[in-house]
Amino acid sequence: MNKIVFGIVAVVASFMLVESLNCNKCKFGLVGVCLNSDSETCTSNTSVCFTGRATFNVSGLMSLQTRGCLASRLCNQTESSVLLTAGCTVTRTCCSTDRCNGASSIRLPPSAALAAALVAVRSNWSL
Repeated sequence: MNKIVFGIVAVVASFMLVESLNCNKCKFGLVGVCLNSDSETCTSNTSVCFTGRATFNVSGLMSLQTRGCLASRLCNQTESSVLLTAGCTVTRTCCSTDRCNGASSIRLPPSAALAAALVAVRSNWSL
């Protein structure tokens, strides 16, 4: 009987020790502002929080940001890519504590997000 009780206690304790990581989530960020912020609970497949940045190789263009959960094997990597015919460098940095991937940003309605993007692009063109 003691073995059964000990086994049940061990199983319950293992579930209590495994808590999911909570991360800030941002599918699309522009000019340092997340246009659709939220929070996300990571799964066993995506066990760390990350912050991603795509920086365009053409001078004068801004960078795009993203946040969320990621598989740890994809962490701290830099890759070259092409996005909308422009070369860019994509970097992902990871961390492993709750909401460690930056403060959540304001949530903008789609029309305000589009206006902010147009103002940012226009201001870069005039430089």
